[in-house]
Amino acid sequence: MKASILYEFNQPLLWQETDRPTPGPTEVLIQVMACGIDGTDLKLLSGFGYAPDLPFIMGHEIAGVIAEVGDHVIDFKLGEWVIAYNFTTCGECLPCLTAHEQLCVNMGSILGVKGKNGGYAEYVVVPERQLVRISPGVTWTDAAICCDAGLTAFHAVDRSRLKVGETVLIIGIGGVGSVAVQVAKAAGACVFAVEVSAEKEAWAREMGADETLNPSRVDIPATVRELTNGFGVDCVIDIVGQSATIGDGINALRHGGRLLLVGYTPDYYALEGKYLAQNELELIGTRAGRKQDLINAVSFMASDKAESIVTQTFPMKEANEALAALRYGEVCGRIVLLT
Repeated sequence: MKASILYEFNQPLLWQETDRPTPGPTEVLIQVMACGIDGTDLKLLSGFGYAPDLPFIMGHEIAGVIAEVGDHVIDFKLGEWVIAYNFTTCGECLPCLTAHEQLCVNMGSILGVKGKNGGYAEYVVVPERQLVRISPGVTWTDAAICCDAGLTAFHAVDRSRLKVGETVLIIGIGGVGSVAVQVAKAAGACVFAVEVSAEKEAWAREMGADETLNPSRVDIPATVRELTNGFGVDCVIDIVGQSATIGDGINALRHGGRLLLVGYTPDYYALEGKYLAQNELELIGTRAGRKQDLINAVSFMASDKAESIVTQTFPMKEANEALAALRYGEVCGRIVLLT
């Protein structure tokens, strides 16, 4: 098979022949039809956050058809359309037993991120218990982005405890943010979206945002308070994670508000304990999502409430060009690679 392979950090991927993987007894071989790309892939390229052993095949938003099954596979058959949950977990630790498997203390690998080759390839092997069927009517591209953008957005909104009538500020309307806007609207919230260009502001409104704010033109906390009669928003979902966005988010919250940190960078942010304590603010971390969040995401994508966030596709062999477009901000929504 052919794959785009990472041999050295901060260097282009190489599109070349490599051995087709063979599934073990409880695994399936997926013929990859589509694989999304995102900011995690850019971090992998630079060796930040995760640093897999090289050579390595990236790609963790995988949709495809089952081409081969292991001898002990029970619930899935040849030819089924599937997507893959990224985390290989132990199933026995406290997080796993309490439906927080993305926090597994004995994490085996993360598909296309660390320890297990991913979907920048024509074929990939995935354990059966990580498979989710694609809902009828969902395209390959829309199914693929559920594996990270959809799953992460659903988990973030779930952890935010958004209720009907609340107001949420979502910072960063890329792939995850595009889905988060839609899920927050479906939950009955009023959505303010923060983006840095007119094109992306328009995209946020297309996704359903009620208001868009550009930090190059307005002071985010001050504008939020103007829009909320001086109170601030009930919740902030920060998908960027820079010191400036965290600061804007905290200062835009009402008393008793909640800030969800989804994205992260090397930045540090100095928190004033007095301000958090006396205003009873909550700072909540959120990591990817559970397998149930992936199931919910692909079901949502099949509903009439969902809009596709896929705006560009590239052939798999042009992964470097696709990653460059993402790196330089030349895309709204999500880019997907196609075999």
